[in-house]
Amino acid sequence: MKVLLLGVGGVGEGIALVAQNKPWLEQMVLADYNLQRAQEVYQKLGRSPQFVVAHGDASDVRGIIKLAAQYQVDLILNAVSCEFSDPIFDAAYQAGCHYMDMALSGVGAEMGSYQFERSHLWERKGLLALIGMGMDPGVSDIFARYAAQHLFDEIDEIGVRDGAALEVEGHEFAPTFSIYDALEECTDPALIWERDRGWYQVEAFSEPEYFPFPEGIGPMEVVHVEHEEVVLIPRWIACNKVTFKYGLGEQFIQVIRVLKMLGLHSRQPVNVKGVSVAPIDVVAALLPDPASLGPKMSGKTCVGTWVTGWKDGQRRSVYLYQVMDNQEAMSKYGIQAVSLQTAIGPVIGLELLAQGIWQGTGVLGPEAFDPDPFLARMPAYDFPYGAVDVEERAVISSART
Repeated sequence: MKVLLLGVGGVGEGIALVAQNKPWLEQMVLADYNLQRAQEVYQKLGRSPQFVVAHGDASDVRGIIKLAAQYQVDLILNAVSCEFSDPIFDAAYQAGCHYMDMALSGVGAEMGSYQFERSHLWERKGLLALIGMGMDPGVSDIFARYAAQHLFDEIDEIGVRDGAALEVEGHEFAPTFSIYDALEECTDPALIWERDRGWYQVEAFSEPEYFPFPEGIGPMEVVHVEHEEVVLIPRWIACNKVTFKYGLGEQFIQVIRVLKMLGLHSRQPVNVKGVSVAPIDVVAALLPDPASLGPKMSGKTCVGTWVTGWKDGQRRSVYLYQVMDNQEAMSKYGIQAVSLQTAIGPVIGLELLAQGIWQGTGVLGPEAFDPDPFLARMPAYDFPYGAVDVEERAVISSART
């Protein structure tokens, strides 16, 4: 398989490092707007002949098509901010390539609508666009499909629950993933889906509860945040409700609220002493690059899917999860835990597509595929998963609103 990787930030670097030396990968083009960054990753890969470096502008549809044709790629993998998802998606279609991304464009129940509305066109061309194939969304959705396929006869609720016990030395506030995506997710209203009601919005950070995370992380307050799983999961898995809650921490929530109140989350340029600048770009410039935080980070991050329902007539509650330790991520790949955790899922997905184990046409989410071969490959990627029974009464509602 030949892959055009657009974006070699922390996650893109992780994708390249994890995919290196895999026999199914013929070539990967490391394309980034910052050519120097792409060169740095290429050096870290030992200038392997499996990789080449190119300048790539995620907003330039014609340029992406030209790159795809130049290197005769089979698939374009989008590893940049979701604001560029639509042009990269269009470029892949016009270039006659398969497509994969890790986040959906749009907001609320309209997330992914641009892609889904064009599914019939991709089917007609015999092409696949696998959207939301990261960690969350991505692996979290695959956990949901596995639970539906093997662990439950009937599902009540599927709730993605993410939390982390991470510390970043020397920084009072240092998001471990893109501040652009964080602000988009956390300043929009959160989304819930119910069978009898469809999709509806609730206030971001609402309905806090304490969830008992495994492997030493412990109970953590989680709150509603807008996320793609709530749009993807109900399209393929029968259940009564889908939610997403994140353990962000009080400080993170307060900072996001202040940034929103001041309008600093806006992507619309404003005039500052004769210079046109987007407020969010100023925020991003003042914060450390998440890819640089690894040496200063310690602790673990957990992404998982909590499923409740019935099996053999008995009520059941299971949490399927993946925990990444930052020290292990740094020792194995030299990148921080959140970036590595996000990167491995897409690489396993690439392998399954390259080997013809996952097949399809049109626009599909991870839930549309057999989860078994994916989970079977996770240990070989040093990406173990776990499953624990969670008593529903152990999830404690918080009094904070």
